[in-house]
Amino acid sequence: MSVRRPVAWIVAVVLFVEAVGVAALNWFLGIVVDRQDMSLAGLDPDTMSVSSKIGGIVFGLYFALCALVALLVALRDRPPAGLGRILLVSAAVVHGLLGAFTWGLVGPGAFVFMIVVLALIVLLLMTYDAREAPAAGPRPEGGDGGKGGDGSPVSSPPAPTTP
Repeated sequence: MSVRRPVAWIVAVVLFVEAVGVAALNWFLGIVVDRQDMSLAGLDPDTMSVSSKIGGIVFGLYFALCALVALLVALRDRPPAGLGRILLVSAAVVHGLLGAFTWGLVGPGAFVFMIVVLALIVLLLMTYDAREAPAAGPRPEGGDGGKGGDGSPVSSPPAPTTP
């Protein structure tokens, strides 16, 4: 049994949950800043509140789009291509960076979560790459690619002709 489709399903579910979680967390932080009515280095509290909410929506949509790509990979059982592949690679990079930051800021539990998601995304990308690896043409009966035992071609190349 192949692990490609289950991994794609897991990545899709995890990224959808993460999208909702990131959006909800930033929205909550925006509400907290708004209710505290405190300033940070002279910044307007309303500006900080609104920017936190906007950032949460933007990152939530980003992770939801990445989850949609993983969902399409799971449904079609084909590797991501073009923009979808770029989105998944960028999500892997984001999770690597967030994992590095979360160790010191949040703790080892959040670090492990980020690295597990990173590993799942990389596994999704790698398993579909391995699927496309077989050679394009049929192999000769010898199984050595048409080469002799010493690595030299079996037949010599044609002799050059002069005009």
